Amino acid sequence: VQLQAFGGGLVQAGGSLRLSCAASGRTFSSHYMGWFRQAPGKEREFVAAIRWSGGTTYYAASVEGRFTISRDNAKNTMYLQMNSLEPEDTAVYYCAARGSTWSRRADEYDYWGQGTLVTVSS
Repeated sequence: VQLQAFGGGLVQAGGSLRLSCAASGRTFSSHYMGWFRQAPGKEREFVAAIRWSGGTTYYAASVEGRFTISRDNAKNTMYLQMNSLEPEDTAVYYCAARGSTWSRRADEYDYWGQGTLVTVSS
């Protein structure tokens, strides 16, 4: 299983970015996929997750209402639309996948992408 995250960059506070995570190597119909982020000196934290089949979504309180997770089954790609970005959102963002139940714990995800840096300037 390979996951590749991309779409990060530098944006001003209040701006938007869309991250993508391309998945390959197996089907994900029974999986949950998620976005995590890690700021310098901090632990990796949960951002959002989506059930690949059915599309049920989960969000961290800090991003709910600003970020939207989605997926395109035909393209095997997951997205994270990030609006109203704040300097506190600056981090390396990772996509991940796990089995048949969802989790907000990074150590319970089996597959990881390489990370993409998001920098929000004030």
